[in-house]
Amino acid sequence: MRAVQVTEFGPPSGLTVAEVPDPEPGPGEVVVEVAAAGVNFPDILVVEGTYQNLPERPFSPGKEAAGTVVAVGEGVERLTVGQRVLTLVEYGAFTERLLVPEELVVEIPDAISFEEAAAFGLVYSTAHFGLVRRARLRAGEWVLVTGAGGGVGSAGVQLAKALGARVIALARDEERAELARAQGADVALISDVTTLRDDLLRVTDGHGVDVTLEMIGGDVFSQIVRATAWEGRVVIVGFAAGTQNPIKPGHLLVKNIAVLGLQSSDYRDRTPALMRSTMEEMLQLYVEGRLTIPVDAVFPLSKTGDALQAVKDGGIKGKLVIVPERS
Repeated sequence: MRAVQVTEFGPPSGLTVAEVPDPEPGPGEVVVEVAAAGVNFPDILVVEGTYQNLPERPFSPGKEAAGTVVAVGEGVERLTVGQRVLTLVEYGAFTERLLVPEELVVEIPDAISFEEAAAFGLVYSTAHFGLVRRARLRAGEWVLVTGAGGGVGSAGVQLAKALGARVIALARDEERAELARAQGADVALISDVTTLRDDLLRVTDGHGVDVTLEMIGGDVFSQIVRATAWEGRVVIVGFAAGTQNPIKPGHLLVKNIAVLGLQSSDYRDRTPALMRSTMEEMLQLYVEGRLTIPVDAVFPLSKTGDALQAVKDGGIKGKLVIVPERS
């Protein structure tokens, strides 16, 4: 089979596609013929060698895929050959066939395409674990989603709205702000750190933000803390700005604010049954028409480096998907 390979850490342009042996399932494992794989910002960090978890080289990057089960190992009972599935993995999805533990595989409904399913898993599970598991979101609360227009941002806006929140989207430009409004945001703000605190207090009538799904960091994070409501929760997902501002304990103390970290892959690794039930819950919301998956573009497997570079350059709205070329 063909698989994207990292032989040396470096820019996405250094990725190659190589012929590697087909995987064979062992006990408790299945082989998925990959129809589509989602591209995520952490994939860039993995390829460049700056991610916190790095496998031995050579390896195939990619953290989510959708396709068809083509082989099952001894002891596999929940899945059968021919089922349409999605899976979340630490690496390996940019390939034609993916070996994965049964416990990390979720069956998908016929209503969702492989491309949509491949773009669904990581961003929606991140948004769900952030909003529900970590922040304990309640209906009617004000939710701020930073990085609106990106993969997790789009998922966060839609999911918060589906769960009954009042949603503020923070976007980098008017095009992404308009996308957030179309996805259900009650308010969409263009990112301006000099006015952010005042803008958030204004649109919430002085109440402040109850829950923030925060992906930018730097000065944006500092201003969000100052605009957080009493007993508000700020969930840190990432640092797209590249800087991590210190937290001032006094800002947390005076309003009983909680700042929470989220490493969503921990739920995949530590509680796979919870990951599966979470995905099944959100897939049902998709079937009901309450969630959508904005796939911005589809790249062939041979152009994986171009796809990762496009994400790194920051011009993407929603998600990119890799599709293996088959004759």
